[in-house]
Amino acid sequence: MYVCLCRGVTDKAIKQAVEDGCNSFREVRDQLDVGTCCGMCVPETRQLIDETLAQIASSISTAA
Repeated sequence: MYVCLCRGVTDKAIKQAVEDGCNSFREVRDQLDVGTCCGMCVPETRQLIDETLAQIASSISTAA
């Protein structure tokens, strides 16, 4: 699903950026250029980042 229509960024691209090491909105923004035009996608982008980070933390604690 497209999250940022202005830049053509999908939810999968955002999740992949987090899985590849981005830990904040700023890092995702710098990598994908998301949220740099109209800004309507910023809340959903932040939510996706938080959810993905939580999933990563959960999988790490479950594996340990």
